[in-house]
Amino acid sequence: MSCPSNSIVYNNTLCACPPGQLLNRTANKCTLLVANSIIDTDSGVNYSVGFPITLFEFESIKKFTKSQAIFLEATLFMLISWLCFCFFLRFMKLGDGRNHWFKLRWWISRFDVCFATRHWLDDQKVVRKRKTELGGTFSIASWILFIGLFAALLYQIISNSSVEVHNVRATNAPDLASFVIDMEFNITTLSSMSCSNLRGLDTLVTGNPGFIDQRVSLLSEFSNHSCHNTSRGPTITIRCNRCKLFQDNLYISWQFIDLPNNPATAVGFQFNLTSRNQDNKKHVSFVSGTLKNGSSFDDKPVTFRGRVANVLKFNLFPRIYRNLHDLRLIQPLFHEFLPGSSYGETSQLQASLESSNDGVINTTLYVNLLSDYIVEINNQNTWVLVSFIADVGGLYCISIGIFLYLLVQFECRIKKLRNEDNVMRMIRNQRKAQDHWDKLRKYVMYTWGCSTLDDDYNKPKENSSCGGFMLHPVHRNGSSRKRSQPNKMNPITLSKKLTLPSEPVKCEVVGSTSNGKQHSIGLYEGGSSQPQAFSVADDNIIPLPPTLEFKAGSEMDMSDIQKNLTSLYEYNAMLREKLLAAQSLLHALAAKSSSPVTESKT
Repeated sequence: MSCPSNSIVYNNTLCACPPGQLLNRTANKCTLLVANSIIDTDSGVNYSVGFPITLFEFESIKKFTKSQAIFLEATLFMLISWLCFCFFLRFMKLGDGRNHWFKLRWWISRFDVCFATRHWLDDQKVVRKRKTELGGTFSIASWILFIGLFAALLYQIISNSSVEVHNVRATNAPDLASFVIDMEFNITTLSSMSCSNLRGLDTLVTGNPGFIDQRVSLLSEFSNHSCHNTSRGPTITIRCNRCKLFQDNLYISWQFIDLPNNPATAVGFQFNLTSRNQDNKKHVSFVSGTLKNGSSFDDKPVTFRGRVANVLKFNLFPRIYRNLHDLRLIQPLFHEFLPGSSYGETSQLQASLESSNDGVINTTLYVNLLSDYIVEINNQNTWVLVSFIADVGGLYCISIGIFLYLLVQFECRIKKLRNEDNVMRMIRNQRKAQDHWDKLRKYVMYTWGCSTLDDDYNKPKENSSCGGFMLHPVHRNGSSRKRSQPNKMNPITLSKKLTLPSEPVKCEVVGSTSNGKQHSIGLYEGGSSQPQAFSVADDNIIPLPPTLEFKAGSEMDMSDIQKNLTSLYEYNAMLREKLLAAQSLLHALAAKSSSPVTESKT
């Protein structure tokens, strides 16, 4: 077979990879080991927070953000968006109070709940409640800031609600006997070798080698062991079920030897030690890592080969978790790596490969039980109600204080802002007054609209007009045709909007009296003008119409309107009585004038 690319040749015909490189059988090429010497350790216990995780879903929040920055950034974004929106609305015209911009600005002023009594006022003025657009803007801004800071505070409290407390105490025999655990050791020799190169994995040494307490026994009496091939090299697995802790040091050694066309070389070691409680298999403690160089000062690639053993030292640390129902768990920790024979130069590696004395890789697993002390772990709650209330109060004061200062500065320096609540209320009151006045005009015109007097049942003699409205005839029975009772208002629809007239509107009714002479009645409305009196032939039997009081602007209230309506109603009732009396007189005269003609015919 041809040698792989980048390989070296020894004994004229045999091939091997240079120092620090592995054979890639798929590509038939030697590649450099790029893995770093990193050690990973996990305790096997995930400390939960003090609040129920299923209720608050804190773990999902914790995956989304690792700090309070996300809450502060979201708060800042919402605060700037709100201020920009309100700043944009300030440039929109108020109009007559009917557009959407006025409604938005009015409702923003209604949000002034924090600074309604803290606006800028002149000296010696009574403090009164004011709701302004600027106050509403800063009130909502202060609440946005407070809620954002409060959310960040809650995140901090939940994530740091407890402190892990370690208590170290001296151990004794009953404490060690209570630890019943499952342990597994996996050591992979990073090389192109296989399990066929393995020799000597059958002996367990306890105590101190070379001293009187040294003990040698079969490895099968302590644990089950095996070897299996992987893509990165042969893996030694030592598994011990329901192991009881031993107080002596433990040594397990093995070696890889040269085979034809398969020399004993390695570029590093990969390990994974796990520990699991026999009664509670939910929690697993482990330590894992990769070792490729014994020097901590450089990262020079080397190849391990020779009789000097490579020693991997581990410590077993017993722990009792009081916060997890006295869970007993062994924490494996990587202690030290003592490299054995290794070569970093190509010529040195070639010479070693050609020597029969170096055709071996010795590996020793050294496990030390730290049995003198046991660590007891418990959680101490750091959440205090008084400090929480103090923190919340401080955040509230900061949120309100910042925008109160801005509000005072704006109103103190810009005089227009001092009376903006009066401007908006005046516009709104004028709009309401106009709407009420329009409704009143519709009601009056519909209920007491001007009518004409009829001499017969079928057609009227004269018609009258009142501001463009149709007038209804008065029948001989003295009753006028009304669409509604005076004390009830029915809904009506007008095709044209009614407004306050700028010129007096005249309503003229023409009729005849018993002596055959005509009289006219004139009613005027609008402004503060007085109504014109009507003239009656001969004796003045009908009094003048009542005087209607009108006030300019929006100063007219409902009591004035009610008073005017009452006067008009009483005057109309009096006119109706006069009209009925005149109509009865006319009928009597007509009857007398027709009786002589009837007698003459008979």
